[in-house]
Amino acid sequence: MSTPTAGARPDEVRRHNRTALLRRLHVDGPSTRAELATELGLNRSTIKALVDGLAESGIVQERVPRARSGAGRPSLLVLPQPQAAVVLAVDIRVEQVAIALVGLGGEMLGRNRWNLHGRTREPDEVITHIVESTRVLAEELDVKTFGVGVSVPGVVRRSDGFVHEAPNLRWRDVPLGDRLGATLGVPIRVGNDAEIGALAEHLRGAARGSEDVVYVSADIGVGAGVISDGAALRGTGGYIGELGHMVVNPAGRDCHCGSRGCWETEVGELAMCRALSLPEGSPRGAVVAELRALRPGDDTLAEFRRWLTIGVINIVNAFSPELVVLGDLFTALPRDLVDAVGLEVGKRSLVSRAIGGTRILPSTLGADGKLIGAAELAFEPVLGTV
Repeated sequence: MSTPTAGARPDEVRRHNRTALLRRLHVDGPSTRAELATELGLNRSTIKALVDGLAESGIVQERVPRARSGAGRPSLLVLPQPQAAVVLAVDIRVEQVAIALVGLGGEMLGRNRWNLHGRTREPDEVITHIVESTRVLAEELDVKTFGVGVSVPGVVRRSDGFVHEAPNLRWRDVPLGDRLGATLGVPIRVGNDAEIGALAEHLRGAARGSEDVVYVSADIGVGAGVISDGAALRGTGGYIGELGHMVVNPAGRDCHCGSRGCWETEVGELAMCRALSLPEGSPRGAVVAELRALRPGDDTLAEFRRWLTIGVINIVNAFSPELVVLGDLFTALPRDLVDAVGLEVGKRSLVSRAIGGTRILPSTLGADGKLIGAAELAFEPVLGTV
């Protein structure tokens, strides 16, 4: 936990401590006052004052734990109250949009999703549908939203949510953050989908407890999010994570980005279809079914594995992560293939050998990963204001 700067006023210190306590409860769940004092490095009287104030505001509640031990007075659990602070999470994909209203503590209170095709993929249509669906869902649940987090498969300027380009959506220069903010009237944060996936895995998934992580996801395209020393790596203007467009095969296929032989042309969804002898554009379910039907030792994906390995080696050499998390379609890859990639990375990556090995694991969050990450993106500023 960071400490307040020297000379901070008492009210600033209280606000800092209050936010730290709320974040601890939001991410890690119910805890006793004693545990909170130890983990946050605060004395018990400070924790008591903070918890009492939050309880009076209805943001937390205290109760006796169901499982009790010992004969003495039980320590009360401090629990975040989900409806005390609710955010909207939006996951925009090439083929569908999902929204969820998520309460303090990460509980999904309600959700909706719809498919995109033809005209419904246009920015105006997507924005209108998000706004209308959010209003209906909020009325049904009788909750107020404090902020919005949006995941987009494209190059996004983090300062204002401006989508410079989302090639697979055919979006260019879309002021998504400004338009949603003006309509919904709450703070909006927009991020690249892979960056948001990395955030979700770091806080609530396979990368929980890891400080240096790269999350790589395969959909129509391939993207990556980087957690370095416990914080998201964002680059100039927030533009980072387009590792799907690193060139791995100069003699390869043309990519929609204007280059040739990008990694996503070798390991993205269309590449999976080719490797599995499926028509390009086959339903997602058919691709997943074929991947999961492969038996250990099957060499159908040998060439695919080669390119996946090369890309992961480059990632490990560039970012030195202790963990690489594979998301979206990559989670359907056979376990023996993922293990084989890990072995090759250990042999061929100078950095992996230097740090004692890099683990490669599938995501544990399933289809909700981007929604979870979008909610966490929205909660970042909200926890300091509720």
